[in-house]
Amino acid sequence: MIEGMHQIGEVAEAVGLSLRTIRHYEEVDLVPPSGRSAGGFRLYTDGDVDRLRLVKHMKPLDFTLEELRELLELRDRLAGGAGDREQAGLAERLELFAAAAERRCVTLRDQLGAAEAMARTLRREARQHRPAARSEARRHRPAVRR
Repeated sequence: MIEGMHQIGEVAEAVGLSLRTIRHYEEVDLVPPSGRSAGGFRLYTDGDVDRLRLVKHMKPLDFTLEELRELLELRDRLAGGAGDREQAGLAERLELFAAAAERRCVTLRDQLGAAEAMARTLRREARQHRPAARSEARRHRPAVRR
């Protein structure tokens, strides 16, 4: 194995993604591996692993693959040392992504609140019916004589 490179199974375990998902991200050219072993196995750098983590964390926010690709490219260009003028434009675009992510987090919190309220309602209903079900069963159970 090449120093600093990780095979797909190791990456999948580290990031918490399936092999299939990581291969899909390669197929759609979102996070291709940085290399291949002599045996043809995919090899990923620490930077690739970080990109996969970012994609994993952004996916629940409903960003499209194209938006994710744009975000990754934007971050790469910022890290690559763009000139001041370009850097300002890139930073502004990154701010738009940040604002979109924040809005989507609010939506997810609202959805989670509604789901939690439904779970509480169902739990309350289950508790209300449990004693009735027990007493109903007792009434229909034949008495055991000793």
